[in-house]
Amino acid sequence: MFKVGDIVARKSYGNDILFKVVEIKKSGKENMVTLKGINYRIEADAPESDLALQSDRYISENNERFCRAIEKKCQEAIASRETGKLKKLFTRDTAKDGSRDFSRPGKVLHIDGDNDYLDACLEKYKSFGIEAVGKYIAEKEQPGSIYKLLQENRPDILVLTGHDGLIKGDNNINDINSYRNSKYYISAVKEARRYESDLDSLTIFAGACQSMYNEIIKAGANFASAPYRVLIHALDPVFICQKIAFASIDKILTPLDVISGTITGYKGIGGIQTRGKYRNGYPSEPSSLQP
Repeated sequence: MFKVGDIVARKSYGNDILFKVVEIKKSGKENMVTLKGINYRIEADAPESDLALQSDRYISENNERFCRAIEKKCQEAIASRETGKLKKLFTRDTAKDGSRDFSRPGKVLHIDGDNDYLDACLEKYKSFGIEAVGKYIAEKEQPGSIYKLLQENRPDILVLTGHDGLIKGDNNINDINSYRNSKYYISAVKEARRYESDLDSLTIFAGACQSMYNEIIKAGANFASAPYRVLIHALDPVFICQKIAFASIDKILTPLDVISGTITGYKGIGGIQTRGKYRNGYPSEPSSLQP
């Protein structure tokens, strides 16, 4: 009835979220279908009878609605940056000779269990002017890969994300086995902290939809999802990084400073006080140097 790549919604949830079919498993009388969210970082299973194929028109309208919301957030994020003011203060007494300063936002290493989301995030980092290295690594492989990647890339900010979700029928939110991928994010954060234990030297965001927030924070993340076990938007990690990357190194951001810039808000993202990563320098090297 369905094939891999189809865009569907679940009837039992009122067709509220669009999913992509990623796997179809033979299971007794009825096939079970593994689904990944189109705009949200959720993974789920559903019987074929619970799924409704979505029309191209509805998919297009849904994507346009999300694009408008994202663009609004992007404009708000850029408008709220303090870097222009910081640069002006920095150069007030140093630019009288005509020399120029330079600046460097924080560098991001983004590890993602979804290749499509990774591409979308990298495009958004570029539009924000953030240097970002992206790696597509399945959630279960992230703990074993992260230490070497940190050594190779030496980022200021680390993102560990992909998909997650509470397993249907498992209602104990305090049991790690009730979550699809939270245990991998927790282990990966611990590995990252083995590389760099200082929360100000390496800022970490980890998690996806409905992830086990408290345990990810305890493992050493600065920010994580999801305090209220809700869905988070695919680009929320980018908005978190943008806020931190462009906040001055001498500023301590409150959790609300960072969370207010996300699409999902405090029900989906939480964290701790964190130092900004934006640095000014002086002077910049001239375009031509005389021997």
